[in-house]
Amino acid sequence: MEQKNLITLAQLQGIISIALADALPLPVWVCAEVADIKINASGHCYIELIEKNEKTGATEAQARATIWRSQVMSTVGRFEQESGQRLTKGMKILFKATVSHHAVYGMSLQIQQIDALHTIGDMERRRQQTIEQLQKDGVWDLNREQQMPLVVQRVAIISSATAAGYRDFMMELARSAYRIETELFEAIMQGERSDESIVAALYAIAERSDEFDAVVIIRGGGSTGDLECFNSYHLAFVVTQMPLPVLTGIGHDKDMSVTDMVAHTMLKTPTAVAQWIEQRAADFDGALEYCAISLRDICRQTTHAATLRLEQMATDVRHLAERTLQGEAQRLDSLKTLIENFAPERIFRLGYAIARKEGKAIASIEGVEVGDTIDISLADGTLNAKIVEKRKTDN
Repeated sequence: MEQKNLITLAQLQGIISIALADALPLPVWVCAEVADIKINASGHCYIELIEKNEKTGATEAQARATIWRSQVMSTVGRFEQESGQRLTKGMKILFKATVSHHAVYGMSLQIQQIDALHTIGDMERRRQQTIEQLQKDGVWDLNREQQMPLVVQRVAIISSATAAGYRDFMMELARSAYRIETELFEAIMQGERSDESIVAALYAIAERSDEFDAVVIIRGGGSTGDLECFNSYHLAFVVTQMPLPVLTGIGHDKDMSVTDMVAHTMLKTPTAVAQWIEQRAADFDGALEYCAISLRDICRQTTHAATLRLEQMATDVRHLAERTLQGEAQRLDSLKTLIENFAPERIFRLGYAIARKEGKAIASIEGVEVGDTIDISLADGTLNAKIVEKRKTDN
């Protein structure tokens, strides 16, 4: 039988440990994604690190890392202070670490420092990619095109029920002089899967969109990392598709999230959102009051002007009636004079007479014949005469 060179597993692990120590004697800078992070009761921080294929998403490498309790504050605390965000699952980090190999636990990394600028840059790069994709999709302004009601009275709220921001929002509305109806659609507002939770709440509201005037997404202040979910393409895209105008009060001053950018109206805090809703109602109330005052003044002016016109019309009618009556009186006087001038009695007094045959006035000698009997009316009586001759006047 052939003699084989045999070594134990422990010996193999020892060889690997020596080889790894010789190959990597100094700390190295490594870029990876945090797959999981835990701090145990002893205070040590344990991190699972992975690297994924950018196209397929498949895991191409995986390793364990440790931050000892004595270095947690100087490493994790400093990173969170400089980056303004928590070290969380899904975050890409650049870190300096020593490499070690244990016969039982295998290879591990001892992290000594985390570069905050790298993580900030990576998040900003993803944020810009989200903005560019939304603009490319042609949905960037869709929610701003939704018509905001003059008065927002029925509000669908997306928030955590226990969040301080939600309490602030409700307390502000409680002090309002106007009745605002609200309904809470509870969601996870930070951390892992928070964007999916908020999207689910948006879908639930969309199915009942005829019951609300607007959607409010609110949460209290937090670090930049806590608010990273609001830079999610999926969440921002769903906001653009909402059939209702969306208001945001996410509670941060430094950076504007992508969700803020695509929402109909962005405000800084939950309290500011409540005050905006109150002010909109107050503005409408003031406009109604102004319209009522203007309408009252117009009615008064119109009534006064109509009264003046009626008085003037009455005066004009009276003057017209007087002129008409005066004119008619003058016309009657003229007619009276004319009648008097042509009255038979006056005619008779001037020496004229009226000849009648059988009661009818004779206007021509052709109306009688010789031998006819006629009556002749004079001023003081009537004569009965007989026609003995007809003589025609030469013209």
